[in-house]
Amino acid sequence: MSLAVLAWAFSIAHIMLALSMVLAAWRTVIGPKTQDRILGLDTFYVNALLFIVVLAMRTSSMLYLEAAFVIALLGFTATAAVAKFLMRGEVIE
Repeated sequence: MSLAVLAWAFSIAHIMLALSMVLAAWRTVIGPKTQDRILGLDTFYVNALLFIVVLAMRTSSMLYLEAAFVIALLGFTATAAVAKFLMRGEVIE
């Protein structure tokens, strides 16, 4: 019984995360300002990261967690670089 509940929970989590990714992508494309687009992209990569983590939990594979770790590092670095570029006009001083 508990495995069926867990499978349903994983399915619902994947559906909700996919919906959240669609809405974040919409904000990235439609956003009226650059800041809105950056926030949409930041939200998109966090949701993609969580989608992969839920997939790793569902399949019990550590390979997915390594991919999620790489996405987290690259996403944070990209967000910081874009924010610095918008504030100063350059990334590397």
